[in-house]
Parts: sequence; structure tokens; C-alpha cells
Amino acid sequence: MAPGRHDRDSVTTLALDLLDRVGLPDLSMRRLAAELDVQPSALYWHFASKQELLAAVADRILSGVPRPSAGTDVAEVAAGIRDALLAYRDGAEVVMSTYALRLGTRRAQDALQTVLGDAASADALFEFVLGHTTLVQQRMHAQSVGATTEAAHDPTQDLDAVFRAGIRAFAALSPATDQQPVQR
Repeated sequence: MAPGRHDRDSVTTLALDLLDRVGLPDLSMRRLAAELDVQPSALYWHFASKQELLAAVADRILSGVPRPSAGTDVAEVAAGIRDALLAYRDGAEVVMSTYALRLGTRRAQDALQTVLGDAASADALFEFVLGHTTLVQQRMHAQSVGATTEAAHDPTQDLDAVFRAGIRAFAALSPATDQQPVQR
């Protein structure tokens, strides 16, 4: 990219690409600026802080979450969120950090609230999905760098079974799903 021709969208796009290549620990404003061939201070024209940049990245990660329609069940929405998080290296960790700071949009929670009918249940389920996906991504990363023992099983081996069990447990406790069976 040519210096001086950047906007929020292009900086976010490059930050997401850089996240995928180097991971969250190595995604710095300095490194991003070097990729853009600008001084780090130039990034602050578009984002007040790194946290604000990460919120934009998190929003971009979650932009792939489908909006539920009539008949969409909770498991389908939760799986869509998990898939969006897994699509990017450290995606769950980025989204979790911005969620903890109450930055970014509530696209995922709103999708869950649509099918659950309750904001508190939606937030609780979203936090389960974030935690579960963060654990899986950390296990996958550890395995990819040889930080696990040979006896360690594939970190994704029980992914779907554990995930579905968690979704069933949350859906069973949700006030809006008392009369609706959870499928999947």
C-alpha cells in the first residue's frame, strides 16, 4: 500500500492479515505501521489506541456470523460464531479481549439473543463459545509448535461433541427455549 492512502478499513484489513500471519502476540502497532510503510503515529489518525484497532479487527472477524432467520436454532448460531472465530489465527482471543473491554459491536450476542430471547443467556452462551474456542485454538497452536507430548490427543478430536454438549446445556437453561427442543 502506498503511504498516505490508508483509511480505517484498509488498516483493519491489513491488521487482520497480519494477525493471521504472525498471531496476536506479534501484532503490534509498530509492526503494522512497518507493513504500511508509515510511522506508527500515523495509525493513530484512524484508531485512538491498539484496543480500538483490535475492536475493529474483532468486528471484522465476527462479520461472518450469519444473522438468524425464523427457524434458526441456537446450535446453528453458536456454530456460526465458533466457525467465524476459528477462521482466523487467535480469532477467539482477539474477540475475547475486546469483549472484556466492552469494545466493538454485539453482532454475535445479538444473533444469540434473537434465538434465545434473553440477553443474559445470550451473553453467557457467547462467553462459553469464546472460552471453548480459545481453548481449542491454544491447543492447536501448542501442537503446531511441538509444545505437546506425543501422548497428547488431537486438540480438535472431541471438539464437536464437547461443543454440542455445552450448547445443549445452555439452551436447556434458557427461558426462551423451555418449549423448544434443541436440534443438532
